[in-house]
Amino acid sequence: MKYAILGDVHANQEALESVLDDAQSQGVTHYACTGDVVGYNADPKNCLKLIRSLKCKVVQGNHDYYAGCNESMDLFTPMAQKSIYWTRRNLSMLDRKFLRDLPKVSDIESFTIVHSSLNNPDRWNYIFKRIGAEASFRNQFSNVCFFGHTHVPLAFVSDGIEIDKGFYETIQVKEGFKYLINVGSVGQPRDRNPLAAYAIYDLEQQTITLRRVEYDIAAVQKKIRDAGLPFRNALRLERGR
Repeated sequence: MKYAILGDVHANQEALESVLDDAQSQGVTHYACTGDVVGYNADPKNCLKLIRSLKCKVVQGNHDYYAGCNESMDLFTPMAQKSIYWTRRNLSMLDRKFLRDLPKVSDIESFTIVHSSLNNPDRWNYIFKRIGAEASFRNQFSNVCFFGHTHVPLAFVSDGIEIDKGFYETIQVKEGFKYLINVGSVGQPRDRNPLAAYAIYDLEQQTITLRRVEYDIAAVQKKIRDAGLPFRNALRLERGR
């Protein structure tokens, strides 16, 4: 059984379709999503439709939450606020209810998914450092947890005493350790690599592999400009940041 773990799609249909094609080529049988299906890019409705067609577990990201409700967004940058207001206008009430009702945390098979962190998941903490990972590990009861939010693929590994941190390509999951894995971003990578990112968890082999996939960035940029979304949303795609 192979799971494709998708995160931070951010309404980027071209990237999502390319990732799904790649997942099929890798023999993926199941899917999970660590949230932020919408925001920033111009295809929130189509991306929601694609994700829902996978019949997979999805957890709520901060962009999903604010696109689904009508709360103010004081903690968002002006650019992110403008993108959310646009997204609200371009989703149906049923789409918004779906986003609003998503859980913050979900257990699947033998692993867990969350958007930000397992400690106070509704506060949308960013995990870049060991101290943030340590707080999340204290609330992790499965061996493996996948998360997103930072758009940067990182692995934190704990033996119960120390926490190792680093970038990864393939990880062998071992007994006696806990793994907190950021799967990167399908729709808006921020690790200076513009290729779409996702992870494959092979439950039989107990391996986690990071995948990078090319997609038509220029087509997405044109959609952003045509929609009147912030131009920086388009620029950052080609820069991966």
